Amino acid sequence: MIETRLLSTDELLRSLVDVVTEIRVRENAVLQMIAELDRRGAAGELGYKNLPQVLRHAVRWDPATAKKWVANAGLLSSEITPTGSELASALPVTAEAVAEGALSIEHVAVVAEVMKALPAEAEESVVGFAREHEPRAVREFGKDLAYRLYQNDPEPREPEPAPQVNQHVMQWKNGMLEIKALLDTVTGAKYQALLDPLAKPRPETAEDGPDLRPRSEREGDALAELVDLMLRADQLPEHGGEPVTLTVTMRYDDLAEQVGYATLDNGEHIPAEQVRQLACSAGIIPLLLGAKSQPMDIGRKTRTFTAGIRRTLVARDRGCAFPGCGRPPRQCDGHHIRHWSDGGDTSVDNAVLLCRHHHTLIHQSEWDVTMEHGIPTFYPPRWLDEQRKPRRNLLHTAA
Repeated sequence: MIETRLLSTDELLRSLVDVVTEIRVRENAVLQMIAELDRRGAAGELGYKNLPQVLRHAVRWDPATAKKWVANAGLLSSEITPTGSELASALPVTAEAVAEGALSIEHVAVVAEVMKALPAEAEESVVGFAREHEPRAVREFGKDLAYRLYQNDPEPREPEPAPQVNQHVMQWKNGMLEIKALLDTVTGAKYQALLDPLAKPRPETAEDGPDLRPRSEREGDALAELVDLMLRADQLPEHGGEPVTLTVTMRYDDLAEQVGYATLDNGEHIPAEQVRQLACSAGIIPLLLGAKSQPMDIGRKTRTFTAGIRRTLVARDRGCAFPGCGRPPRQCDGHHIRHWSDGGDTSVDNAVLLCRHHHTLIHQSEWDVTMEHGIPTFYPPRWLDEQRKPRRNLLHTAA
């Protein structure tokens, strides 16, 4: 331990620089670990939506910090191709400077930002400047460099205005539906009025801080929520003589054992675990398949949670019951504690309110939920808490 009081001012500053350099070298080691976790798909392996959510629980970073570290790790790490070849990082000069302890995490974020507007060969100049200046100055240097490089380029032409006609195109790509639409002024205003309230920034839990989803992701989630709200509506358009219904075909044994996949009525496949989640909040038409997959019997559509059960859940849980989540009841679905496919009944004692995010987490991760003394109680994965101490949501209770 250095006795700082015995050092001269010059020695003290030199020691400070050395310690900060060591910290930055250690930070680079952390970045490499994060990159390796990302490469091996650790989030999916643990049942989480993405790696920043894993880091929030593992090292207690807030969402902004976790996303920043994951993003920087991706920029600085090399990639290994399926053939075993190593591809250089997106910012190789920056990666070298970080490994030396010359740049901070804040420097990396700014360098990545300014390099979006610069050719790859400009990285050497930007990093050289960053070695001697703070991040804010690097940002200004990058803007000035980009202006000098492109000041003689012609101004971009304005695109031709789209005609006032409604157009809608849907196409399935890699298991996701790509939607493109052009709406006339009135229809567009109605659509925006429906979507805007659902797309407002909001924290996932009280401790998460600001909503860091980009606008495109918030509006995508809002559209998904709008679809769910429509499916809960009393009046829906008819298709083939009955209200719009999504038919899921799957062997019951596969569903119970969480193996294989189901087929939607449009031919797309979804994994068994996603069907188990769908069964919590959607109408289900059981289609019994024989040994050779021929249809044997078709049951009646039933809504899993009646209005009466939902009102009781709202009164009990007051919103998402996951520990620390402040989502209100209108943003929550009912979840079967004992899965419907495992014989779980549709009752208040076997149900809990969960928001979309935590509903997915419960289905895909090692988090468990039980009812204890009439209160939903959650148990974290062992990697997060070796003793798996029970946790409850105290936010709604306090309210």
